[in-house]
Amino acid sequence: MVSRRSFLTLAGGLIAENQGFARIRSDPEGVLEADLTAAPSWTAFGGREARLYTYNGVYAPVLEAQAGDTLRIRLFNGLATPTNLHFHGLHVAPDGHADNPFLHAPPGESIQYELTIPKGHPSGTFWIHPHVHSFTADQVFRGLFAILLVRGELDEIPEVAAASEQLLVLKDFTVQSNGEIPTPGMMDRMLGREGSSLTVNGQIEPRLTVRQAGATRLRIVNASASRYFRLVVEEHPLYLIASEGGPLSHGSCVEEFLLAPGQRAEAIVLGSRTPGSYRILAYPYSRSSSAEAEGGRGLRTLAYLDYEGRELIPIPAPEYLVSTQPLKQPSSAVRRFVLGGNVRFGVHPDFSINGRRYDPDRVDTVVHRGAVEDWELVNISSMDHPFHVHTNSFQVLRPDLSVDPAWRDVVHVPRNGRARIRTRFADFTGRTVYHCDILDYEDLGMMGTLEIKETSTERLWREAVCEVGIGQNYSRSRA
Repeated sequence: MVSRRSFLTLAGGLIAENQGFARIRSDPEGVLEADLTAAPSWTAFGGREARLYTYNGVYAPVLEAQAGDTLRIRLFNGLATPTNLHFHGLHVAPDGHADNPFLHAPPGESIQYELTIPKGHPSGTFWIHPHVHSFTADQVFRGLFAILLVRGELDEIPEVAAASEQLLVLKDFTVQSNGEIPTPGMMDRMLGREGSSLTVNGQIEPRLTVRQAGATRLRIVNASASRYFRLVVEEHPLYLIASEGGPLSHGSCVEEFLLAPGQRAEAIVLGSRTPGSYRILAYPYSRSSSAEAEGGRGLRTLAYLDYEGRELIPIPAPEYLVSTQPLKQPSSAVRRFVLGGNVRFGVHPDFSINGRRYDPDRVDTVVHRGAVEDWELVNISSMDHPFHVHTNSFQVLRPDLSVDPAWRDVVHVPRNGRARIRTRFADFTGRTVYHCDILDYEDLGMMGTLEIKETSTERLWREAVCEVGIGQNYSRSRA
């Protein structure tokens, strides 16, 4: 760990050995304070330097907090375009100076953010990145983001606590010979930009360690603007323990899994093979029926897992994790969202939801706090669309309409396919957004504004409370 003062003056990318990250943690009073300057910086990349966008000259700084903590982050904009912060995956207030996508810092100006992670918030791997319409994809693709770890109940499970921990930030880049990242053309944006170089923690094919007979917890973040990662660890099954929405109730053993842009996952890898070096691989995945949109074709090596040392007593994977239950309340509404997005040469692309491109001055969907709703997502295009909703995570309905209890904030909607999600609009009111999490498509119009309102009963109660002057003694109960 580095001190706050040291953190604010770090430059030059990753620090320490074995993929160490610059980190800042909450203080004993439960407050995490940080000053973040978004600006271009020359950063170590693949054995040379590249001109990336970073916070404080550091690639992917890591912030650590716990449920109930308050985040106070001052963002200074050293870019030539407006920027802001989106606390991706956090269930926090969507308005004011919290997770507000409509709040922008113009070049040369700053924003003071303050938000409290609710007590009882699930632990997990989240991330922070810009979210200004028309500029999101470019800023994230150039490397502007931070990782946010919320510690909690999952960290306290004995088998998880005994495992060593590795953070794997997956990100693709295109870097020219002069170290600059090229500006994409319109066709690159319409296809969703993908970089030719695949990196883990800002490095090309780094070497990570796994303990012989021990367990390693992998926290995996897909921080790419468009690229999907179909992941495999050579000769090692992965024991999934968390999705992007938080811990799973029971782990599941898989040979491979798919991460859409913006998604995160946590997995246990057991050091149960013959000591040696094993590859972490990205298998081919095409998110479009168009061959031009495949990006890098073929099997790609992302990193290596190298065995070290020996444990006298093997550490098992945990059988039971954290209790998560499906939303059993009947939904009060079923809404249908039709995702456009076909690219045809010579024709303006149809990046829209329900036939409408994004307009920040328009509210597209109105819901009420406390309501449970099902959203049917219909993809009529020839391209995959990962769908992300701010503020409230959701659960995915299986084909038989039973509910998968895993909580998510991004769902993969395959081309010419559909998905159905169930969510509860808990705790907060205000305006926020939902969108395709291929960030170029979001910037080109595949986004909508969601307004969460009080129920009429809540509004009448609040007005009555204000009228009699109870003020600070008012406490509401949610349906």
